[in-house]
Amino acid sequence: MNKMNKIIKISFLSLIVGIGAISCSRDFVETEFHQSIEQRPLESVAEMNSFVNGAYASMRSATYYGCDFLAYGEVRSDEMISNLAAGYYTTVMNYAMTSNDPYANNTYNQIYTMIAKVNTVINTDVNKIQGTDLDRQDAYYAQGQAYGLRAIGFFDLFRLYGQKYTGGTLGIVLPLEYDPKALMPRATIEQTEAQIESDFEKALDMMTTYNRGGGKTELTLNALKGMMSRYYLYKGDYAKVRTLTNDLHGRYSIASPELLQVTFGFTMNGAAPNSIFELAVGINSSLSTSSYRYKLSANGYGNLVVNASTYAKYADNDVRKALITPYNGSYYLSFNANGKYTQQVGADNIKMLRYEEIILNGVEAELNGGSPTKALAYYKELLGNRLLPITDDDGNVVSSVQDQLNAITSVDMDMLKEERMKELLGEGLRQWDLRRWGDPVPRPAIANPDPNLNAFPIPRHETDIAGTPVVSNPGYDN
Repeated sequence: MNKMNKIIKISFLSLIVGIGAISCSRDFVETEFHQSIEQRPLESVAEMNSFVNGAYASMRSATYYGCDFLAYGEVRSDEMISNLAAGYYTTVMNYAMTSNDPYANNTYNQIYTMIAKVNTVINTDVNKIQGTDLDRQDAYYAQGQAYGLRAIGFFDLFRLYGQKYTGGTLGIVLPLEYDPKALMPRATIEQTEAQIESDFEKALDMMTTYNRGGGKTELTLNALKGMMSRYYLYKGDYAKVRTLTNDLHGRYSIASPELLQVTFGFTMNGAAPNSIFELAVGINSSLSTSSYRYKLSANGYGNLVVNASTYAKYADNDVRKALITPYNGSYYLSFNANGKYTQQVGADNIKMLRYEEIILNGVEAELNGGSPTKALAYYKELLGNRLLPITDDDGNVVSSVQDQLNAITSVDMDMLKEERMKELLGEGLRQWDLRRWGDPVPRPAIANPDPNLNAFPIPRHETDIAGTPVVSNPGYDN
């Protein structure tokens, strides 16, 4: 990696990684792997699983999926904003980041630290793992998970720091082994995409061959396919999205109206019928006031708020409208016991992937080179679990859910775009949807209008290293 001594070396000298299976109600058991682990290959399945669990620990950090990465997808979108309360996300919202910006630096460091951990697993010779043939099969599966997690990390870096959909030809630096002294340039967009796809396909092959199942708080084979679907949708490879949707369709269920809010809650972690992939948190690993929920909550910082125009798009008989609370002139996704994020502060599992997203991916993919009939079927499958009967003032049913579905005879991209907004609100995807569609991404009036600033800055600690081939993104001070 491009002299990531400041990032990865520290993480390996005192690498905190989770050990063992983690249930929805148990806290992580953690241990330190000191320098001796770095100096020799991993020798056991336990060590490999520990480094994989360490990657999950990096992902749940507040600077990654625990908060900031999700916020980036929302504050630069048409559905939510940062109101700048307590100063959070001011530079992101106003396109005022510099090469030393803490958001750009901390997320960059956290994702590459996660990649360093999985690279240790990927570069282990599984044939030399101690134990039985079954142990080595488990080790192959862990290595498959590592490939999948590296693909996710590269994809996330690509969306933030790469130049796809923001102008330019550059992707990201692609370290494929742990080497803090290496100097590597940024790959092109095409090279970055090729590596992400290679890692996903390698993971798919290994995890299919040695499939041992697993819970929702780890990257299972189904979770891998779902994350691949997200990536290929971003790329615009609709054929692959159709295939992946077909593979996952029917393996989970869309949350019913009465269950929807509960599926986001602490008590349902790992058990929700629509949950495909979650990051386990637990009480001892709680992110507390640095959590995403606290930024969203009117009872917390109240920094991330829903636009009034977004709230207005929900019909009164749409169960999702109740997940948004109007309060003091603003609209919140968390308020007391209401909303998507309602339970113990920072201790909820982090919902990485829900079945509803897969269904929406399927609608879009079928509308682009597939079957309009199948797109409509997916669309109605979702709406059938989101709409309530329409009643008159006396409580008499004027239009049943089935009547409302029967009135929908086709679906188009405009309908799909609005439905993604309604269903996935607050889940960190909207900015990337707008950019891949080529739709406008609103900016505050005081924001810098330079389109080069759509991509995050490459941190100065990367571009200032003597002899580095890493170049910055245009428009920044490095």
